[in-house]
Amino acid sequence: MNFKDHIRDIPDFPKPGILFYDVSPLLANGAAWKAAIDALAEAVRPHKPDLLVGIESRGFLVAAPLALTLGIGFIMVRKHGKLPGDKIAHSYDLEYGTDTIEVQADAVKPGQRVVVLDDLLATGGTMAAAISLLRQVGADVRAAAFLVELTFLNGRDRIDVPSVSLMAYDS
Repeated sequence: MNFKDHIRDIPDFPKPGILFYDVSPLLANGAAWKAAIDALAEAVRPHKPDLLVGIESRGFLVAAPLALTLGIGFIMVRKHGKLPGDKIAHSYDLEYGTDTIEVQADAVKPGQRVVVLDDLLATGGTMAAAISLLRQVGADVRAAAFLVELTFLNGRDRIDVPSVSLMAYDS
């Protein structure tokens, strides 16, 4: 299946000059969405994860059904202040400032194998921060996976684990 047939290009979103790759049509098409999850399952399974980690918020849409397909657990990396209980935080730089992400302190047992998922890889900053945060709590981060990768932004250069994307856009 050509997954790109189910991605909508939206020019000038969220600001002028940006071309947004919208995964909503893929999510809305049951057959295409199932095929995407199945393809990611084949790519992720060899890493033998104990848990899948989704990055807020569209990463949840990818990681949760994939975890069900693989029969393993799912945890969330969220923006500051969105998780209850004890949390571990990690702040990182963005092009326009800083951001902070968190994970619940007891979400990962030391040494557990995890694969981190998001819908899209752009500059790689958020994924690199999530990997660093997960290592801080003792996770063995095995890989990262995405639906879409914007290869022209070189996000893979910031990620030090194997990564896979179902679709790549060169511009």
